[in-house]
Amino acid sequence: MSPHILILGGTTEARRLAAALAARPGVRVTTSLAGRVARPGAVEGDVRIGGFGGAEGLADWLREQRADAVVDATHPFAASITANAARAARATGLPLVVLRRPGWRPAPGDRRHPVPSLAAAADALPGLGRRVFLTTGRLGLAAFARLTDLHFVVRSVEPPEPPMPPDAEVILARGPFTVADELTLLRAHRIDVLVTKDSGGEATAAKLTAARELGLPVVVVQRPPLPPGVTAVPGVAAVLERLGLEPP
Repeated sequence: MSPHILILGGTTEARRLAAALAARPGVRVTTSLAGRVARPGAVEGDVRIGGFGGAEGLADWLREQRADAVVDATHPFAASITANAARAARATGLPLVVLRRPGWRPAPGDRRHPVPSLAAAADALPGLGRRVFLTTGRLGLAAFARLTDLHFVVRSVEPPEPPMPPDAEVILARGPFTVADELTLLRAHRIDVLVTKDSGGEATAAKLTAARELGLPVVVVQRPPLPPGVTAVPGVAAVLERLGLEPP
């Protein structure tokens, strides 16, 4: 019987994996998207939109759809989805593979301030500068809403919702961005400090290079830990190997 692989998607790596699996004869692939982005990119294979209703709902879907494996290729900060995937995999006895792009490594000249959470990032800002370039995503702005003395430049793919910092201007844009793009933005807005999550990947790394060139401090929110007993692999080829599927 043809194997059925569920991908918990929403990332570039998830789309690449779906394409690699769909190219293999006899493999059925379904990608699940949370539906938070209005216009997601094209995905090979079947696509479902919306949540499952927690770990139990995901386990029920896996049984009903006769899935053979789960690949969590969500954003490195989607901790609740990863936790639900781990519980559902245990409940159904299915293999779980977590696909995570490597995090950003510090480079000479970086002025990094690693913090464990968005709340800690907000605590770290006073004293680092008054004009903040905030690139942590539209769903985490509430952590900075109490900082009334700072000016925020918020970049987001889609319009953020309140609560958010009272003194904030929003830039709606979708990457990837070049180093020249980021240098222009940082200079034009007279940015003093950058705040970002350690999402990893080349597509969003240019802002770190630009901040380094300008000597700006960067507050980096570290990734949440994986569930106990769960390890991650860094790329599509490693996922195929874990699933026992050679690259096409």
